[in-house]
Amino acid sequence: MKAFYCDQFVLPLPEGHRFPMEKYARLRADLETYSNLDLQVPAAATDAQLLRVHDADYLQRVVDGSLERDDVRRIGFPWSPELVERSRRSVGGTLAAVDAALEDGFAANLAGGTHHAFPGHGEGFCVFNDVAVAARNAQAGGRVERVAVVDLDVHQGNGTAAIFAGDPSVFTLSVHGAANYPFRKEEGDLDIALPDGASDETYLEAVDHGLGVTARFRPELILYVAGADPYVGDRLGRLSVSEEGLAERDHRVWRLAESLGVPVAVVMSGGYAPEIDDIVRIHAHTVRSAARRAEMVRVGGPG
Repeated sequence: MKAFYCDQFVLPLPEGHRFPMEKYARLRADLETYSNLDLQVPAAATDAQLLRVHDADYLQRVVDGSLERDDVRRIGFPWSPELVERSRRSVGGTLAAVDAALEDGFAANLAGGTHHAFPGHGEGFCVFNDVAVAARNAQAGGRVERVAVVDLDVHQGNGTAAIFAGDPSVFTLSVHGAANYPFRKEEGDLDIALPDGASDETYLEAVDHGLGVTARFRPELILYVAGADPYVGDRLGRLSVSEEGLAERDHRVWRLAESLGVPVAVVMSGGYAPEIDDIVRIHAHTVRSAARRAEMVRVGGPG
């Protein structure tokens, strides 16, 4: 299975910043010896690709560093040329993962999941919305018409929901914490809000319901936002889902894709556990699980 990484394009952050930027390099290092993965560096997303979703004036302000102070505060990262390149590469990884998934059935971006970005502004550590850009580019290329975004990050994908509001060609599912960021939620096609402390059983029931509705949409491509932050140890998550519960969540997404006979592109999204090893382990399990599933499908093994 192909997996795309861009951790060498480093975004400089102030000391003590709460975003765990080093998780990306550590995730790639953890996966380098896994034989079922073909790790590649993606091309940067072009202006033309980004403009399928983002406003031209916003893109220009990001590129030339003319964002207002409130824009920078909302994003949560200081502006730098490295921020621009990193953001383009993160979107490029999801674009490449979609291309690979359409060819091979499964693929992953070891970054991405920047689902809080809107057409005209970024927020919540998200500059450009990689999933939305990838969906729009796949549609524009005539490769698919119906796309499902299965967002299982603990925070609602508010930017994604707003981008695709009223668009019958894209189905947005979000299973998230009710009392968590963003505090003003957007309306997606199916939003399932869970109470603080929700357990594996509650979480997986919600996932099952969401995937069942997604199946009825009959997508031709699934973009899976596989957040590590529903984890019980996450600082920003507020749910109580175990690693085993998250692994089972992943398997249920793979089974949905296989039952529909559609490709799935996986992106990592959030993870804020106090120990970065925990974040890396959860993300790595998702990627390895997808790679194993891809190999089983390739050789005609059981589902």
